[in-house]
Amino acid sequence: MEFKIMPQYGFTPQIGHLVAQMNYARKTTLDAVEGLTTAELDFLPCTDGNTIGALLLHMAAVEKGFQIEIFDGRTPNEEEIRVWGSSYDLGEKGRKNIRGHPLEFYRSKLEEVRERTLHEFSELTDDWLYENREWDNHSSNHYFIWFHVFEDEINHRGQIRVIKKLLAQERSIPLFE
Repeated sequence: MEFKIMPQYGFTPQIGHLVAQMNYARKTTLDAVEGLTTAELDFLPCTDGNTIGALLLHMAAVEKGFQIEIFDGRTPNEEEIRVWGSSYDLGEKGRKNIRGHPLEFYRSKLEEVRERTLHEFSELTDDWLYENREWDNHSSNHYFIWFHVFEDEINHRGQIRVIKKLLAQERSIPLFE
């Protein structure tokens, strides 16, 4: 893997730059969780915190939410809220409902959601990135919104690394290099 932001095959130049950044963020996220067991993914660092598994599913849920809003032009329906709500909101619902899954479950959800994003991106032009739209009561554009998707992932990856350190202290094993 090269560490360069450059156009990607199958995408217009600027969308390719965005994809390169999203791919790098995802690679480093997956590297951070490589080899974790279900028990480690379910480790709760404090009573009001989130598990690593919940944070991984949250990353997929955030991207899924923007797919629904931007690509489908609507808000999530009842079924999508049922499936993704706990992982989107986290908190008590996430602590209660997101447990007991192996790493492959989370990897699969992240991959499934990302596949759609990349497919949609391959059909769009750079001009689309710069289209104005409202987001969170602010003037925005698609570029910023999709930047926010991987910015959110990077933020939560930082939390994952802290949780791994706490887990290592808890178990007295070196999980973090």
